[in-house]
Amino acid sequence: MSLIRKPYELDVQTKLKMLVYGQAGAGKTTLALSAPKPLLLDFDGGVHRVNYGHQTETVQIKRWEDCEDVFKEDLSAFESLVIDTGGKMLDFMADYIIRKNSKMGKLNGALTLQGFGERKGMFRQFCKQVMLMDKHLIFVAHRDTQKNDESIRYVPLFGGSSYDDLVTDLDLVGYLETVGRKRTITFDPTDRNDGKNTCNLPSTMELPIVVDEDGKAYANTFLQKHVIAPYITNLEKRKKVGAAYNKVIEELKEAINLITDEVSANDFISRIDAYKHVGNSKAVAGQLVARKAAELKLKLNKEKKYEHAA
Repeated sequence: MSLIRKPYELDVQTKLKMLVYGQAGAGKTTLALSAPKPLLLDFDGGVHRVNYGHQTETVQIKRWEDCEDVFKEDLSAFESLVIDTGGKMLDFMADYIIRKNSKMGKLNGALTLQGFGERKGMFRQFCKQVMLMDKHLIFVAHRDTQKNDESIRYVPLFGGSSYDDLVTDLDLVGYLETVGRKRTITFDPTDRNDGKNTCNLPSTMELPIVVDEDGKAYANTFLQKHVIAPYITNLEKRKKVGAAYNKVIEELKEAINLITDEVSANDFISRIDAYKHVGNSKAVAGQLVARKAAELKLKLNKEKKYEHAA
């Protein structure tokens, strides 16, 4: 059996790995919990700050071994894992690494270069394990402020100098901010915030009010309805388009293989628009016909008809 697959046959990841970061009090954890059927892994001890109407089943992590033990339980009831915060999770990883091997840490408690490499591997293994469980993975992070001359840029407090290595494993990075009662999340990187948008989402999206001024909680479904559902829908559309493209290309190839002379070549050209073309299939058909014509020593005349070359 061949390992080579056509584009529409490829296995495409249907679960998202994303990071939500932003200013304090903007509702980062609440937004993360708007993912479908979430389980919150509370590394930061901050679940009490979430409105009671939006709280969910939670594991209060005290050390990294607690996280490992959670994965031994039956998590089939959950579709998403929310990590609050990702920065604290990395701290727990670092503590675990040093406790296992003191040579991985410095005297001040920081990781050595080898320790950072170990943590990077742990992080990737963690993400892989969640993906194998077929669940969405949402990290929450505080924001850090970088000042450069007169400009200010907001970046995630997530991994420090190893952030660039870690973010390669994520599909989305969104910056959440609040102006008055208006909350927005920006996925595209700008000169004032970091971002990552591999899902072709709008650059900036406004979030609905989920807690009013009186503390009343409303439905909290933004990620589920406006990020994850459109992503999955687009994947399904792409797969259908790919299948349709492959089908029409195969039909065109079969017809072109039947071309034996200028009569059959011109007959094919007269019928080329009748096919249900997808994408650049018509252009590909033109290239295939031209190649076949060259093999048969045919050329186009001024009337765009094939005839035998002189």
